[in-house]
Amino acid sequence: MNILSRSEEIILLAVWKLEDEAYGVPIRDQVSKDTGQEWSFGAVYKPLKQLLHKGFVDKTASAPCAERGGRSKYIYAITPDGRAALREIRKIHRALWTEACEAAFK
Repeated sequence: MNILSRSEEIILLAVWKLEDEAYGVPIRDQVSKDTGQEWSFGAVYKPLKQLLHKGFVDKTASAPCAERGGRSKYIYAITPDGRAALREIRKIHRALWTEACEAAFK
C-alpha cells in the first residue's frame, strides 16, 4: 500500500478542488488558504512530483500564454488512483481518530 504523506494529501485535495485551474500559483494559494500557513513553491512542487510519480496526478502543458511570455502552464489533474488514495487515507484517519477517542474516554 502506498500511503499519502500529509503534504501529498493536502496538495492532492487542492488539485481536486481547483479542477482545470490546478497549476503552480493557484495550488500554492489553495494549500496556504486551507492550512492557514504560507507554503513555498518548493513545498508544493516536491510533493507534486511524488504524486506524479505515484500516478495520483497527471500533468499536461497548456497552450502558450501571452501573459507568461509565450510559455505554457503545467496543469495538474487528479487521477482515479489519486481519488482512491484520498479515500484510503480518509478511512485511515477516521479509524485512528476513533481509536484515539475511545482510548481517551475509557
